[in-house]
Amino acid sequence: MQWIPGAWMGTAGVAFLACLVVPVAMVPNLEVQAGQRPNEGEYRVLEPLQSGALSLFPVVRNDEPSEAKKWNYITLDEGLRSGEVEVTEAGRASGMVRPRHGQALPIRQSGDRVNTLALINNSDKPLVLLAGEIVSGGKQDRVIGKDRIVPARSDPIDLSVFCIEPGRWVGSSDKFGAVSENNNFSFMVQPSVRSKAMVQKDQQQVWNSVNQSVETAQVMAASPAVPLEGGAIGEALPSNSRGMNTTSYAKAMNDERIVRQVDSVAEPLVRSSHEVLQKLREQHAVGVVVAVHGEIIWADIFATPEMLAAYWTKLVRSYAAESFDNIRAGTVKASVVEAQKFVDRPSHGEETSEGETGLYNYSEVRGQTMSSFYLQVLLPGTKFYAHISRVAEEGTVGKLSPALIR
Repeated sequence: MQWIPGAWMGTAGVAFLACLVVPVAMVPNLEVQAGQRPNEGEYRVLEPLQSGALSLFPVVRNDEPSEAKKWNYITLDEGLRSGEVEVTEAGRASGMVRPRHGQALPIRQSGDRVNTLALINNSDKPLVLLAGEIVSGGKQDRVIGKDRIVPARSDPIDLSVFCIEPGRWVGSSDKFGAVSENNNFSFMVQPSVRSKAMVQKDQQQVWNSVNQSVETAQVMAASPAVPLEGGAIGEALPSNSRGMNTTSYAKAMNDERIVRQVDSVAEPLVRSSHEVLQKLREQHAVGVVVAVHGEIIWADIFATPEMLAAYWTKLVRSYAAESFDNIRAGTVKASVVEAQKFVDRPSHGEETSEGETGLYNYSEVRGQTMSSFYLQVLLPGTKFYAHISRVAEEGTVGKLSPALIR
């Protein structure tokens, strides 16, 4: 199945220094133990969907966890749009406290912090948060640093984040949102930025990656036309090729010229999303392995086809943005065999785990060539993996040699 697309101000210095604050490291919760992880052979990789330099290999699971079929949850996008999920700066969390028995719960308030936001889930459903999802607003745009589950009707929680807008530390709004200015789609950072938050957990590296992505966006915005598959030239972009004058990843990616460039790759997989997703459902696809310019770089695997569908558009757009990274320019196509080996490889390396008893467990295994991240649901009557991410380490992405793939 192949798809071919037809001023830095005075406060900025303060913001930059604030961005260099590294969040508290993951601390294992000994009461929350991960269950047995999916074994080799449980997933099968299919022939890729192809658009421009982007290849998406659908991942099929033949035996869907029965508990996952009954699980009813809400996504961040749904919660923010409906107002059932609220996100604000940490120093303003007192206004989110849920009254109990006529009295307000006390909450610590130590001022706004770069790497922490406050979130409350007012929905009657548990909330799923994925690393890489963007919330815009407050004093800086942020990206969520790790997967987690927030219980229904929750008390305010501290949300671990990284800043992706180092040039601002002035409030633009009291609360955060996830929808772009034109309300057409929501954001997830591209894999090169997402990996710095998930694997390196280093604010400086996140900022460096954002800076590189914004610079790439500047080049994209200056391009006279949209390059299509096979060397053809698409509709010309607006003639204004001046810089976008922003340090914000979200604002850069929301620039009309960048949207059109990304859409040149993403639209064949999003515009006909009903047809694509229907086909994926029929194949019982629960995830994808991602290759850019022939290099396998990432995998996102969910518990059910419905979860994959819920995140499909924002994931595809994040992958498409990555396909404009010329650093990965190559000519060799990734194969189904390579993608299958990437999925099947056992997780080896330093392991850490955290979570909340009776709610979820989040564990990561950091290896030399690949890191794996597991979000396991532990709600009463359920025990399954809602989301698994696999990240190829820098220097080993894509075109992995057989020795590295084994």
